[in-house]
Amino acid sequence: MKIATWNVNSIRARQERFLSWLGTAAPDVVLLQELKCQEKEFPFEPIQALGYHAVIHGQKTYNGVAIVSRSEPQDVERGLNDGAEDPQARVIAATCDGIRVVSVYAPNGQSVDSPAYVQKLEWYGRLRRYLDRRHTPRDALVLGGDWNVAPEDIDVYDPAAWEGQTLFSAPEKAALKALVDFGLVDTFRRLHPDVQKFSWWDYRMLAFPKNRGVRIDHLYATEPLAATCVANDVDREARKGKQPSDHAPVWAQFER
Repeated sequence: MKIATWNVNSIRARQERFLSWLGTAAPDVVLLQELKCQEKEFPFEPIQALGYHAVIHGQKTYNGVAIVSRSEPQDVERGLNDGAEDPQARVIAATCDGIRVVSVYAPNGQSVDSPAYVQKLEWYGRLRRYLDRRHTPRDALVLGGDWNVAPEDIDVYDPAAWEGQTLFSAPEKAALKALVDFGLVDTFRRLHPDVQKFSWWDYRMLAFPKNRGVRIDHLYATEPLAATCVANDVDREARKGKQPSDHAPVWAQFER
């Protein structure tokens, strides 16, 4: 089973690019982030024409997440549903072929001295409690998305320059680790402990051709499922060409 995650940075702006990639890459499940659209604007019909079902948690202009799957998603849940007032569409979960998949778009945090940064750390705590309420580490569970955190030095092109900055600050890394400590495995790092690959490159300063990127898009799985992961990669080719997303898709192949 091939599961991918991709922050498309506006599905309307990247629709043709996404559909072309979907037809070529042929994943079984795709977790999408930053749709920047409501449900009425999402391209359900062309996705269905390629043999996929889709469920979304949309929001006007900002955020938005979706699950696109060959099998029809079951038991769909939108949001963290923890009673907190939260209008941002950042989480959607569903069961696809017996695997619970969660598409996650973590807050960016803006800058380390901003209220948004504090809210980001709090949001990570909410997500951990979401897992604790619904799952155990023995479940067949995959969380994929744009986490807006690079976990290790190898995950940024210049650790010294990034030190203390948003996406790579110590509190953010600690918040992500607290989530992963639920019982999750970084599937890419499990198979490639020493490989440096990035998933996001700034649109500015020729960051992509110079490969000045960071790895902030991850596919996490519980150990029973991670043990069956036989291949994974970053699809850097999908970042090339005209009007790309600033993120590349990340995928993992599971044998069950």
